Amino acid sequence: MSTAFDPANLLYDARGLIPAIAQDASSGEILMMAWMNAEAVARTLDTGRVTYWSRSRQSFWVKGETSGHVQELVSMRVDCDRDCIVVQVRQTGPACHTGRRTCFYTDVTDGTETELMAPEAP
Repeated sequence: MSTAFDPANLLYDARGLIPAIAQDASSGEILMMAWMNAEAVARTLDTGRVTYWSRSRQSFWVKGETSGHVQELVSMRVDCDRDCIVVQVRQTGPACHTGRRTCFYTDVTDGTETELMAPEAP
């Protein structure tokens, strides 16, 4: 079944935000999680460049706009409750602000944290 998509039909929290998980479209690797509002969702779909809402700056940010570590939208998926989305992307460079490919580089097993990867070389 196919219907027209309207970002307003997603379930946003009280601040008007929805969690957006960025996933590498080729490998399936989870790269990061950030927040979007309805306008960021619409901009992402319109431009093909993933756009998030910065809670600290209270403004939009296009991933890679200043760093060059661009996320090109391949597809967007909505979960069953419509309160979380996955953006499948082609990632250029690291996704994490620490310089690592993914923000999820810390493993916690048996109460011990282990870093799984070092930052990428510049």
